[in-house]
Amino acid sequence: MASSRSRRQNPGWGRPLRLVLRLVLMGVGLGVITGSLLKLAGPAVEKGDLALPGWLPLTEQSPEGKDQPEATANTSGTSSLNRTESLGRFETRNELKPLSARWQTLAAEQPDLKVSAFMLVLDDGRYAQLEPDTALPAASSIKTPILLVTLEELDAGRLSWNEPLKLSKTVVGGGAGWMATKPLGTRFPTHEVATEMIRVSDNTATNLLIERLGGQETLNARFNALGLSATKVNDWLPDLKGTNSTSARDLARSIALVDTGEALSIRSRDLFREVMGTSITNTLLPRGLLRGLGGRQGEPDDSLMVKGYRVLNKTGDIGIAYADAGLIELPDGSRAVAAFLVKGPFNDPRSTELIRKLAAAMAPVLKPKPAVARSTASGTNIDP
Repeated sequence: MASSRSRRQNPGWGRPLRLVLRLVLMGVGLGVITGSLLKLAGPAVEKGDLALPGWLPLTEQSPEGKDQPEATANTSGTSSLNRTESLGRFETRNELKPLSARWQTLAAEQPDLKVSAFMLVLDDGRYAQLEPDTALPAASSIKTPILLVTLEELDAGRLSWNEPLKLSKTVVGGGAGWMATKPLGTRFPTHEVATEMIRVSDNTATNLLIERLGGQETLNARFNALGLSATKVNDWLPDLKGTNSTSARDLARSIALVDTGEALSIRSRDLFREVMGTSITNTLLPRGLLRGLGGRQGEPDDSLMVKGYRVLNKTGDIGIAYADAGLIELPDGSRAVAAFLVKGPFNDPRSTELIRKLAAAMAPVLKPKPAVARSTASGTNIDP
């Protein structure tokens, strides 16, 4: 009897342990349920369809009182660069005055020729210039900014890459290209039109895009919004009178905006590069650059590739004016943009030769930085 009373008065640790275990299990269960509910509610909160109580914020307040995304930890110890900084920017920082002076000397040797030249290394801001903002006849070089606006429309969803464009009498243009030989009413997909505009410099293809983009005035407004103040379409291609204009800085900018990520989506940037890479004329900027680099002088594209260079360019030629502008990829992975325009007497070979000389002069500053020797796991040095 006494032992039974003692057991009732001293129950031991069994009951408290069971209570603690129950509380732990309840806490774990509530945590799982709450986490699951928050995960499901996340998208609705982001869209604004669901509001959470003030004591459960998903963002933290900045000193100015504006909601800021919660900062993520940086375990590497270095600050991350934003997208455009990591890809370079169209920003002039340090003028290469010897190169600018060399260009001035070359141009002075042909005083009756008008010249506009510009080069910018996107990765570090080094640049050279010669009358970079002078508006000169654009010839077919204006097709590069037209391609840029076309792909902007694609990004905006106002144009489809396979949308058919109908050939009409209005847009038929003479000179380069084959689309003008097709019957009126023929339809071409936009991707073919854009590619042929660059590949063989098809003038009818260019006019099809000018019409599809809203006409000359609308297109000029788009150029201005992109900061291409000297670039204007005033006539259908081929514009043999040279009324369409641009400048070396504008042409370089139209290419740089794409490559640095300041314009176009990643997909459209890839399309821009693919189309620019189809251009078959490589006798101006690419050949001049190859001349300046020295070595084997064969087909420009192949010979540059052997040296680790690639040039994505578009030329222009209406007899009284010549142009070439392109993206230059260097063996060390850095990139530059360069553009040249020359206006002179009709079919004067000095104009094209001057562009090659200007391109050759910039070759010394576009050589890759020496590679840093690394060590393998076995400790053997790798020569640069």
